[in-house]
Amino acid sequence: MIFSNLDQLAAYLESIANRVPAAMGAALAEVGQQVADAARDKIGHYQGEHGPFAAWHELADSTKQDRVRKGYAENEPLLRDGTLRASIAHTVGEGVVSVGSPLEIAKYQEIGTDHIPPRSFLGGALVEHEQDSVERVTNAVTSLFEETP
Repeated sequence: MIFSNLDQLAAYLESIANRVPAAMGAALAEVGQQVADAARDKIGHYQGEHGPFAAWHELADSTKQDRVRKGYAENEPLLRDGTLRASIAHTVGEGVVSVGSPLEIAKYQEIGTDHIPPRSFLGGALVEHEQDSVERVTNAVTSLFEETP
C-alpha cells in the first residue's frame, strides 16, 4: 500500500486504531467461549497434566461411596447434578476476557483445600487453548492492516 502523503497514512492508521477495540472484543468473545466450553467438557472426566496444573487424582473410595449413596455415578469427578458445569461462563471487558464460575466450590476444586486435591478445569482449559487464543486475538488485530483503505 502506497500513501501519497503523511495525512493519508495518518488517516489510515487512525481508521485501524478505531476498529481495534471491536476486532479485539470479537476475538476475545470467541476465545472466552472456547475456553469455557473446554472447561465444561472437563467436568466428569479425569484430566491429565496441563502446564502447571497436575493430573487429577482418583476419587477417594469414601467419595465414590458417597456419590453412589446420593444417586450419582461413582466415578465422574466434579460432576454431580451439573450445577458446576452450568455455572462456567465468560465475560468480555475492555481488552480482557474472563472465564470462571461464581460458585465457591469451583475455587476449592480448582486450587484444592486441605481435604480436596486440586482438579483444575479452568486453568487446564486455558493452557490447552493458550496458543490458539493468542493467535485468534493477534489475527483479529493484524487482519485490520490487510484491509485496503
